[in-house]
Amino acid sequence: MRFIITLLLSFLTILLSGCAAKKYKDISYIEKANPKIAVTPKLNIFTPRNASEEKLPVLIFVHGGNWNSGSKNTYGFFGRNFAKKGVITVIPGYTLSPEASYDEMTEQTAQAIKWTQEHIAEYNGDPELIYLTGHSAGGHLVALATMNPTYGIDPNDISGIILNDAAGLDMYNYLQKKPPEAENNYLSTWTNNPQTWKEASPINYINQKTPPIMMYLGSKTYASIKEGSRRFIDALKPYQPTVEPIVLPKKHIPMILQYFWPWNKRFDEIKKFMEFHTRN
Repeated sequence: MRFIITLLLSFLTILLSGCAAKKYKDISYIEKANPKIAVTPKLNIFTPRNASEEKLPVLIFVHGGNWNSGSKNTYGFFGRNFAKKGVITVIPGYTLSPEASYDEMTEQTAQAIKWTQEHIAEYNGDPELIYLTGHSAGGHLVALATMNPTYGIDPNDISGIILNDAAGLDMYNYLQKKPPEAENNYLSTWTNNPQTWKEASPINYINQKTPPIMMYLGSKTYASIKEGSRRFIDALKPYQPTVEPIVLPKKHIPMILQYFWPWNKRFDEIKKFMEFHTRN
């Protein structure tokens, strides 16, 4: 009986959330397709169904999946629920390993950010209020795309970054202890070159230009994520002294699944962070 009730509540949540949001599906954001990649990734946009007179804040969400799995289409609940609360949400897909390396994934993430900056006003989004978030590998990609100048994103154009149980913040430290193997396509993702691992690590690009960071961390998550997050926070504190992770009693996957329920406290917490860190 409890299982049936849970299913009914979940269906009702999806129904109510869907009625409050509008979805724009499979929009091209890559300017020049890579001929080596079979399928060029696209993005989805979620907006409030009722039009607003004001331009709305924008949240770009990049999904996780260990850099070799996952799909933007799995996370409609995330986009719908934020749109329901007045935040236009952009969810890009990206090419996964082994077809792409971390560098190509990050380049695609940067292209999604640039596309959003140029086009989100067409969807009533405010290009001056763009925030980034990602879970697991997605946290790594949004951080690296913004913080490493190689990818052409001006950190001053990003109002804030919300890291949700982010993996890979210090890949150099992690891969020194556990060198990449064919398992999980890690050789395809990271190569066996320690210099590449350094270049892949957002921790190495922290400076005074780093956008404001908000970080969620599961108390039951993987040990590698706990260690990487601690090292990242320690490196960030000289520039953002008040930053502290919000630790939740959850494992890694529930850290993103919690956004399935629109009454979750994370929505209000993130909106407050967004309202505090504006560039207008």
